[in-house]
Amino acid sequence: MLTIGLDVGGTSVRAGVVDQRGTVLDTARAATPRGEGPLEDAITGVIEELRARHRVMAVGLAVAGFVSADQRTVQFAPHLAWRNAPVAERMSERLGLPVVLEHDVNAAATAEYRFGAARGARVAVMISLGTGIGGALLIDGETYRGAHGIAPELGHLRLVPDGRPCPCGKRGCWERYCSGTALVTTTLEMLAEHPEASGVLAREAAVDPASITGRRVAAAAREGDPVAQRALAGLARWLGEGLALVADIYDPEVVVIGGGVSESASLFLDKAREHYASVLTGAGYRPLARIRRAQLGDDAGIVGAASLARDLVLAEWADERVG
Repeated sequence: MLTIGLDVGGTSVRAGVVDQRGTVLDTARAATPRGEGPLEDAITGVIEELRARHRVMAVGLAVAGFVSADQRTVQFAPHLAWRNAPVAERMSERLGLPVVLEHDVNAAATAEYRFGAARGARVAVMISLGTGIGGALLIDGETYRGAHGIAPELGHLRLVPDGRPCPCGKRGCWERYCSGTALVTTTLEMLAEHPEASGVLAREAAVDPASITGRRVAAAAREGDPVAQRALAGLARWLGEGLALVADIYDPEVVVIGGGVSESASLFLDKAREHYASVLTGAGYRPLARIRRAQLGDDAGIVGAASLARDLVLAEWADERVG
């Protein structure tokens, strides 16, 4: 049974045909347009491209936004056009296929639980480090959504009272200190505080501060740039600090670190583990969560959404048999 999973982000719509083992067999991509109609046209286009080559049974959409508890409605997506939109129903009518929705990090966490780094864990947390921080919590393989389908918004836990301003309206949110955006902010702050700093980043920032990106900082750290290395050490500290707070609340068996920043995990993850272990409540007297890098990479959202679409079909078949 083949299904299609889509990762619907603010920049692109990525789709993949996925089998029951979580293997992506074929892919298609389109730019993310503005407006509900054009966005749904783009989604339909990549799905039909794949359907022309494969017989598929259902579709899952992993969405960067709030999804209703029944997985039928996109309530709010900051970088997409949908607002309280019955996306599953509309897309199902257009495609003639069952459609299910899921928050993108929840979908990625489901994929890691079924096929990757969190396989079999009774309590698993996923932290996605990208432009901000996304979070997901799985208990015995079931996604915890909270009362209104929004939980857990881990990126907006406030770690620093009166700290850096966050677009959410608060100050000091975790993602303002531990994300790709935060890494750039920290680097530029360090360079401003120490204009005499040497290294490639100092020279590049003097010419064009906009050239300093998270990927560039990571690359410079590998090359030995001292500012980049200090900035990543700061990210590691804040990651460990936040993980200790998450562990105090959820006591997970495993924490999976995903998202674009995780591509540079070799530069910060060991230090983050050490800091987490040192500040955790009851440190030295309780088991530590296993902190692992995600195994499925950029395909996790696609694989998770496709797997949930397969669940939907199987549930419908079971209902038909009972009926």
